[in-house]
Amino acid sequence: MYQQPLEPVAGSLALSAACAALPLITLFVLLGVVRTRAWVAAFGALAVAVVLAWWLWRMPLSQTLLAAGQGATFALFPLVWTFGTAIWIYRMTVHTGHFDTLRQGFARISDDRRVQAMVIAFCFGSLLEALAGQGTPVAVTTVMLLALGFTPVRAAAVALVANTVPAAFGPLGLPITTLAGVTGLPATELGMMAGRQVPVIAVVVPLVLLVVVDGRRGVRELWRPALACGTAFAAAQFVTTNFLTAALADIVAAFAGTVALLLVTRRPAVRRAVPVAAGGGLPERDAPPPRGSQWRAYAPYAAIVAVFAVSQVPAVKQLLDAGTLTVSWPGLHVRTASGAPSPLSTFRFAWLAAPGSLLVVAGLITMGLLRVSPRDAVRLYGRTLAELRWAVLTVVGLLALSFTMNAAGQVATLGVWMAGAGGLFAVLAPVLGWLGVALTGSDTSSNSLFGALQVAAAQRAGLDPVLLAAANASGGTLGKMISLQNLTIAAAAVGLSGREGDLFRRMFGWSVLLLALMCLLVGLQATPLLSWMVP
Repeated sequence: MYQQPLEPVAGSLALSAACAALPLITLFVLLGVVRTRAWVAAFGALAVAVVLAWWLWRMPLSQTLLAAGQGATFALFPLVWTFGTAIWIYRMTVHTGHFDTLRQGFARISDDRRVQAMVIAFCFGSLLEALAGQGTPVAVTTVMLLALGFTPVRAAAVALVANTVPAAFGPLGLPITTLAGVTGLPATELGMMAGRQVPVIAVVVPLVLLVVVDGRRGVRELWRPALACGTAFAAAQFVTTNFLTAALADIVAAFAGTVALLLVTRRPAVRRAVPVAAGGGLPERDAPPPRGSQWRAYAPYAAIVAVFAVSQVPAVKQLLDAGTLTVSWPGLHVRTASGAPSPLSTFRFAWLAAPGSLLVVAGLITMGLLRVSPRDAVRLYGRTLAELRWAVLTVVGLLALSFTMNAAGQVATLGVWMAGAGGLFAVLAPVLGWLGVALTGSDTSSNSLFGALQVAAAQRAGLDPVLLAAANASGGTLGKMISLQNLTIAAAAVGLSGREGDLFRRMFGWSVLLLALMCLLVGLQATPLLSWMVP
């Protein structure tokens, strides 16, 4: 049995935290400075984490490698299973020619790519995050933007920026319920608190999308529609989390943002101001496709929404969950620093309920609707996996790194060191969530890692535990755009495998800027100035 030490280096928490940060520093330096391929950066950081776990944290080498193996398995199922299948569905629409029809359909909603970015990446992406998560919104919306004429880098960047604020409440409130489970705090209060933090950033995100797509000109010409979209989205998140349930926040917000955006952009003054967006111009108007062809073009995405919606019907959800197999990972016996059994020792195989499995069902429906033969479908899936081989290798290395650092206790050491900031920890609390999501790619995982630590730090510093626990989820949303997992999915979806470092450098500034805004908000909520916002 291995018990995680918090101060393995000379009995000093500061020195231990400095050493614990070395794998992350290695990852970011290799990716952002040396500009190596993403899989090289992931496995380089993994090697550093394994050596540190064995040498300084005194974790048996066999258990260190078992933890890395568990992370690699998690990467293949459910992550690769999810985004690989999502891209396969897209490839079927391209194979049958229906994606061109879909492009024409979205072009008729608005000629302006800046509006298309907000509708597809922000609003439709939020709906996908609410129903699926695990990289599905990035995989799907990136290829949709690419088909509309966005350059690969811009399509990936737009999808990554948009997949931030929905992450706090999707899929179906899972990050909040997970946070409640690890902290013992009421899920209702945590959802309410996050619903008074995340919407502030949601107002800004459409404006950021305008800058990404069209620079300052985009903001100057379309700030009103963007502000209307962001405000409606934020208001819907606030109302839903505070008066209904966090599970529905992203679904309601997606529709509210879309309606507000389309109402404003249909004003004549806006419709006349439709310049060529930076990076490729506007798609020319094509002749309307036949009605049957148009219906089939939207069918795959309607099938995705329908399948995931049906999967949340209580009777169906219970049936799907019955197929989940929870096992103790053979040979991995870990206790936390407090002596409690680590949840990392168990592994859940959700064969039926996994997003990838539900996407397969949507793919089978797509095959029938688009008349794709089983032979062609299998061939397309095989080709998709072959083209994603470097992305798969990257995700395997990244999740092996994450599980190794978590099992050894390196992440816990970093968290406890940050918690030592006392009253100032209110400002740093979102950073901890941001770091967790940047490492794991999941707000749910970040909450499970740091939720209890946030509560302990709050009690030690005399701060409100609901405020800091929710700040972990809220700050984590801003780590989504620099998560190597999401970067890899976005790059793979648009054929940019190997250029994850370029995307990382493009996203890092936005991520830190929005994180600073969140830290300021949470810091003020911990003072009498905004303490009235805490439920």
